[in-house]
Amino acid sequence: MKNFIVAIDQGTTSTRSVLFDLNGKPIFIYRKEFKQYFPRNGWVEHNPNEIWNTTKEVLKKVINKSKSLKGKILTLGITNQRETTLLWDKKTGKCVYNAIVWQDRRTHELCEKLKKKGYEKIIKSRTGLILDPYFSGTKIKWVLDNVSLAQKLIKKKRLLFGTIDTYLIWKLTKGKIHATDATNASRTMIFNIKKNVWDKEILNLLKIPASILPSIKNSADYFGKTNKSIIKGSYPINGVIGDQQAAALGQGCFKLGSTKITYGTGAFIIVNTGNKILKSKNKLLSTICYRINNKSTFALEGSIFIAGAGIQWLRDKLKIIKYAYETEKISLNIKNNNNVYFVPAFTGLGAPYWKSDARGTLTGLTRDTGRNEIIRATLESVAYQTLDLINSMKNDGINPSLMKVDGGMVKNNWFLQFLSNITKLDIIRPKVIETTALGAALIAGYGRGVYKSLPNISKKLKISKKFYPKMADKHRLKLLNGWTQAIRKTLK
Repeated sequence: MKNFIVAIDQGTTSTRSVLFDLNGKPIFIYRKEFKQYFPRNGWVEHNPNEIWNTTKEVLKKVINKSKSLKGKILTLGITNQRETTLLWDKKTGKCVYNAIVWQDRRTHELCEKLKKKGYEKIIKSRTGLILDPYFSGTKIKWVLDNVSLAQKLIKKKRLLFGTIDTYLIWKLTKGKIHATDATNASRTMIFNIKKNVWDKEILNLLKIPASILPSIKNSADYFGKTNKSIIKGSYPINGVIGDQQAAALGQGCFKLGSTKITYGTGAFIIVNTGNKILKSKNKLLSTICYRINNKSTFALEGSIFIAGAGIQWLRDKLKIIKYAYETEKISLNIKNNNNVYFVPAFTGLGAPYWKSDARGTLTGLTRDTGRNEIIRATLESVAYQTLDLINSMKNDGINPSLMKVDGGMVKNNWFLQFLSNITKLDIIRPKVIETTALGAALIAGYGRGVYKSLPNISKKLKISKKFYPKMADKHRLKLLNGWTQAIRKTLK
């Protein structure tokens, strides 16, 4: 009988489930998109029921596939969009409000008030994060302050909080387990990454009761079993990890200084800093990369809010492409971009700017500008933003010589060549680009005892293609000067 590991990858725009063999090879993938809600300027929400229903659907499909292959599922791993916030009634399982997505900026004013009162320093020193609407803490406070049902449930001791991993664990175990792992906890802005506990002082500051918070486990740990009535099978959940950290594991970033960047809805660069919390002087974040056997491995992270979401915008809002893959051919077929620049600050700018009230700008338009220039400028913007993150890393003393990439956008060869040209780094694309799901499978396999050492399994990961810098320095500097001017206009 064949043995398998299943990964649930609950992302920002879709939910997927992947069936892996024990060598980390994806055998079957099933994916479902779900709707994005934008009720006000800067607000981004998901329907919790849609998240749950798509999770059940993709999981059932993969389980059925394993049965048709006459295989046995040893364990499940969960990886997820991280800072997205949910609160629900533990008696009924119903959420008191929509999921407030990591991109959401509704708590901008609250964060600014807290900064003026001098709280940013204590938050950064304890959580490794900056004081920003991006993270879960102020999202929780917003729900508590604005949703009357939430306060009523607190009084009845029935309210629970969770990031997406916690919500899925709770639903899959039919309410038996209310838990998260250290990587997801480290993105809430209420978690002390030094002590590995919820921070009482920050909880008091935001008036968040500790009673609603999940317990914190290792990334490789026992998170209960799925309830048979939900997916017609009882499977142990032995690994839970935030999506960007999962991608780092799926890329084999176990060594000090190893670096990856994932190009999904947003783009996120992570560098392994070992057992030390590296404090950035350039607005990067200190976070937990993974926690095993009660020992944390830390990372430095930079976040780009809009990457693949920009391509989705071209498709769904502007309707100037029908499929994402069209962008590669279009970009190849124009010689240059005629000085058109796009800064996709739809929900503000992430690192290193952290400007939550910034909004998107399109500059350099002339009568000759058409859809092709806008499409190419959207791809180029992701490479420019990546360089901004790498420059911040260099200023913090980290000098990567190569970068491993993954996510949906890395199927585009033109984009990866442009990325290599702009960053002046060698770019490595893995054979398996579902590295986020792979990381969840690896951590679950380790938690189940399938793997004795994660670095050993990572040696089996294969490279698809390498990209090397080819652009002349003079032309590169000219392009970067245009990007700098576009950023200045956006930040005004």
